[in-house]
Amino acid sequence: MMTIPVAASNAVTPTPIKKRHRAALMGEWAFFEGEYTPLANAQVSIASHAFNYGTGVFGGIRAYWNDAAQQLYVFRPKKHFQRFLESCRLLNLHLPYGEEALLEIMLELLRRDNYRQDAYMRPLAYKATEDITPRLHDLDDEYAMFTRPQGNYIKLEVRAGTSSWRRVDDNSIPARGKITGAYINSAFARSEAYWNGYDEAIVLNQDGHVSEGSAENFFMIRHGKLFTPSIMDNILEGITRATVMELARDELGLEVVERSIDRSELYVADEAFFTGTGAQVAAIVEIDHRPLGDGTIGPLTKQIQELYFRTVRGQHPRYMHWLTPVYA
Repeated sequence: MMTIPVAASNAVTPTPIKKRHRAALMGEWAFFEGEYTPLANAQVSIASHAFNYGTGVFGGIRAYWNDAAQQLYVFRPKKHFQRFLESCRLLNLHLPYGEEALLEIMLELLRRDNYRQDAYMRPLAYKATEDITPRLHDLDDEYAMFTRPQGNYIKLEVRAGTSSWRRVDDNSIPARGKITGAYINSAFARSEAYWNGYDEAIVLNQDGHVSEGSAENFFMIRHGKLFTPSIMDNILEGITRATVMELARDELGLEVVERSIDRSELYVADEAFFTGTGAQVAAIVEIDHRPLGDGTIGPLTKQIQELYFRTVRGQHPRYMHWLTPVYA
């Protein structure tokens, strides 16, 4: 075998990964392979099954800082971990942790990083075996979590465009699970929206009905009623979605209807907004170059948005049971 020498002048000095690839400020600590470790040490092999095939699931959880109470409140963590474990079942992922253990791991990470600002937590379960056969059986499962400071994921007033990409179908890749590989569908839609001059995408399902945003649930207000696609429309069963539905009914007296929504209904809506752990409650002020209302956040959307933020920051006594304090 002939060896081709490499001239010293062509040698490249690698740049440390944390400087080359870290796009945003992160927490210092992670939970990885059963122990707490500095985030820089929590690394997965490029030969791992999850890296090659997207065979993992994730969650997204927020914590909100209340300056008056000097407290960090995690919003509905048990609901998030319940859905996370349901996603694990879809991918035949078996973890040695239940909801309570996952909650304690998360709280410990937040305390180690001593957040005094809003934060975001990302739990991950994944197929860790180094193997190149696509399957879900006979593979090792692992769990990890990291955190980061988190402001607004998207703007609170956005312009949206209907995507040419269709939502993944339940019989191909279930959208009700937060499956890592499935989010290439979201990446296609969101980048297309960005390249077309929009802030966010609205994605239709295979039947041509509204499903959701690239990674957010969708709501529309028409004639004083609140409409949202049903769980049969290939949506994520959003925790923020369920929260907004309850707040709208109980606090604002709105009728909430879950049903399929036609694309043309978007253009005659009085108001619309996205919801999600990342998006929170983000008003949609324009769809496909058509302004909704006067092109600014609508009155009902504004009420829902303000009510949501008071709730998650521990400023609404009726819903304190949704919050888990981090600090004693």
